[in-house]
Amino acid sequence: MEAQKAISSTCRFTFKGNQKHTRYGWLRLTPAYSVHLVSDLLQTYAKHDAVVLDPFCGTGTTALTCAELGIVCDTTDINSFLIWLTQTKTRSYMQSDIDTLKSASIEVSKSIRAAREDTGWLPPLYHIEKWWHTTILNALGRAMRKINKLSEEIPGNSVDLLKIAFCRVAIEQADISFRHQSMSFRKREHRLNLDSQLLQEDSVAVNWEESVASIADAAQSPIIEYPRAILCDARALSSKLELNHYTCVITSPPYPNRMSYIRELRPYLYWLNYLQDQRAAGELDWQAIGGTWGCATSNVAKWQPPNNVNIPFKDFNEILTNVAEHSHLLSRYIHKYFYDMVHHCGELFKVVKSGGIVNYIVGNSKFYDVMLPVEGIYAAIFKQVGFHNIEVRSIRKRTSKKELFEFIVSARKP
Repeated sequence: MEAQKAISSTCRFTFKGNQKHTRYGWLRLTPAYSVHLVSDLLQTYAKHDAVVLDPFCGTGTTALTCAELGIVCDTTDINSFLIWLTQTKTRSYMQSDIDTLKSASIEVSKSIRAAREDTGWLPPLYHIEKWWHTTILNALGRAMRKINKLSEEIPGNSVDLLKIAFCRVAIEQADISFRHQSMSFRKREHRLNLDSQLLQEDSVAVNWEESVASIADAAQSPIIEYPRAILCDARALSSKLELNHYTCVITSPPYPNRMSYIRELRPYLYWLNYLQDQRAAGELDWQAIGGTWGCATSNVAKWQPPNNVNIPFKDFNEILTNVAEHSHLLSRYIHKYFYDMVHHCGELFKVVKSGGIVNYIVGNSKFYDVMLPVEGIYAAIFKQVGFHNIEVRSIRKRTSKKELFEFIVSARKP
């Protein structure tokens, strides 16, 4: 099962490849995979009667690709915001929904340009001033207060599109950068004169108007088959999904690199009221596989691996020992991640139909000087739970450390 030679890194296999395609670029989540990659896999493995599953929906790339191609698809996630985002991206919108979006957006634009001393509604995001300069933050607060008011007056489909536009503007106006693997904060100049404040307000308003126009245009793209987005723990798929049902699985699970998806999603989660306090953010990250934000870190440190669960990779214990020489916490984190994945893959086997094929887009990791062959461990877990015909393919070189690649791990259910 040695990986084939990696294909050179291109935008085709990253989020950048999505940005100009219908609704795929509405919001970004770092990292994200590409509609082109999903389309290629569907073309290879999804026949006319295919039933596709994505058990880690993320921003809904697999679900939206299937929706546009007319392929039946279910997708699950433990995060309510991601379920909402996927449902919003894969919905069919009538012209009346789009017309209402445009007219309502004018009211929001007026609120953004209103008096600067009016802060509007602000979420309880910890150290919110790190994310946005005061002038921009107040403009966003006025915009969200208006959207909350409009939600009582206009249809829900149009409200959801307004919220998509808001999230897009909020992240584009934030003092953050996505140049690295995860989000980081940018330095900024705090002393601004009146002219620059006016320019900032105008920048938010222009950004808003451009985003609404883009979203309104993309919302007219045709949806052929409506996917189901289901709130579900990936370690308990059989509790919500039909057994022996899915013919094709295409997904990209959280990578074991200690990058918190909740950390990346916090602006959306707080502004849209999915989170109200920092403790809840940590609890949500602890429930998710691979979570390390807030109290999730202390929970990982206290976690004890059960003796009855085997991670079926011959060098796994040696890897844990080598990482533990640098950090017992990270060693425990790796162990917990793959413990959860053993449970997930066991559940996956229950819901995949005989003859069905699974495709997992994963990346390897490096902790200090210790390589973590994620693709090989996934292959071993698939074999242990009952899959066969396992294949590992390298698809691209990642942009971080030179040893890091992205792989497709494929397997079939007998």
